[in-house]
Amino acid sequence: MIRRWLLLCVLAGFAYCGWANIDAYTFSSPQQEARFRHLTEELRCPRCQNESLAGSDAPIARDLKDRTYLMLQEGKSDAQIRQFLIARYGDFVSYRPPLRPSTLILWWGPWILLASVGLLLWSHIRRKNRQLAKPLDAVEQERLRQLLSSTSNRN
Repeated sequence: MIRRWLLLCVLAGFAYCGWANIDAYTFSSPQQEARFRHLTEELRCPRCQNESLAGSDAPIARDLKDRTYLMLQEGKSDAQIRQFLIARYGDFVSYRPPLRPSTLILWWGPWILLASVGLLLWSHIRRKNRQLAKPLDAVEQERLRQLLSSTSNRN
């Protein structure tokens, strides 16, 4: 009897896992569907950490997908839809924030960091090469002669 209840609970758990939220949107053309898919992949969920609207199951992401769908049905352009979402949720909802003074660090920061590291590495290697190529002074030359003569005397 206990095994039957256990089996029933396991099967109910599998049935619950299989019950998923499937977005069923109807589009007038394949191009409109492609635009919807592109927009929901390109826009970020305001609640989730680095997850697109298409990949998020958060309630706000579902609302924004519905709003995007409605705006597409109304004939709005991709730019108008992006502007609408950015106006309400800020530049965070876009994976490609606009180039503004406040977002310059996002656009140029990685390149500046890469150039700085490259410059420091080049400077370090150049400094090391200069130290290695420095000629020996008189004391060092005498010490070298002594070492060479002592090793040749051993052989």
